[in-house]
Amino acid sequence: MLVLRLLNVVAPAYFLCISLVTFVLQIFVFIPSMFRDPSTTPLFSPALLHGALFLFLSANALGNYVLVIQSSPEDLGKDLNLGKGAEVADWLDGSRSPGSALPSTHFCRLCARVTQRHDHHCFFTGNCIGSRNMRNFIMFCLYTSLACLDSLVAGMAYISATLSMSFADPLAFLTLLPHSISQFFSGALLSSEMFVILMLYLWLGIGLACAGFCCHQMLLILRGQTRYQVRKGMVVRARPWRENLREVFGKKWLLGLLIPVLNVESNYCRQKEK
Repeated sequence: MLVLRLLNVVAPAYFLCISLVTFVLQIFVFIPSMFRDPSTTPLFSPALLHGALFLFLSANALGNYVLVIQSSPEDLGKDLNLGKGAEVADWLDGSRSPGSALPSTHFCRLCARVTQRHDHHCFFTGNCIGSRNMRNFIMFCLYTSLACLDSLVAGMAYISATLSMSFADPLAFLTLLPHSISQFFSGALLSSEMFVILMLYLWLGIGLACAGFCCHQMLLILRGQTRYQVRKGMVVRARPWRENLREVFGKKWLLGLLIPVLNVESNYCRQKEK
């Protein structure tokens, strides 16, 4: 448990550090290298368009990241009916009474809070993912993967121009790291260039992980399930996939796709209003 609590603190700091490094490389290294002659650069140049795209992806990723943290399990668990005399210990040993809480409500030992429609505990946000912040979590994974892909392409273009390399061969990227390590220790490669090459593989790994996790989460949503329900073997009532999507993304899903906003139309919020 101590290791998990430590990971719950280190992982968000690691993510924010990687985000800061990516932002600095993009704004101060990659994008300026695209400007050959700033005085003659047209308004809609590739460099400006790439900069605008990166800022859009970064703003959405960071915005949804903040909303996932703000929509904490404490906010979800305050008004849950745990039953008369029910204590947190009842949730730990599973002795809660029938009807004392909504389906899939779960007490997380790391958060020490109750989450409605619990999915999993995300160490990179230091928070549990439930009914209220599920949409923001999916948008966070989506835009993080897109931002990593954008940084990967820009970084490859920068390395290609700096080292006069060509990535036309599909194996060129796979052999880039071992070839660069040998050049770095022989003194033929600068430390800054080696750092960018290492970041390329880090962006690739994070981007693929976030994309795969996002696709897996969307598949569970279409089925009307959560990871917690699958892990515990809970039976889920079959519903149309459109209803499952509407429960998570709400009717104004397009707005949440373009800008980071809270999903105020979730079933939990509607139940609180009744």
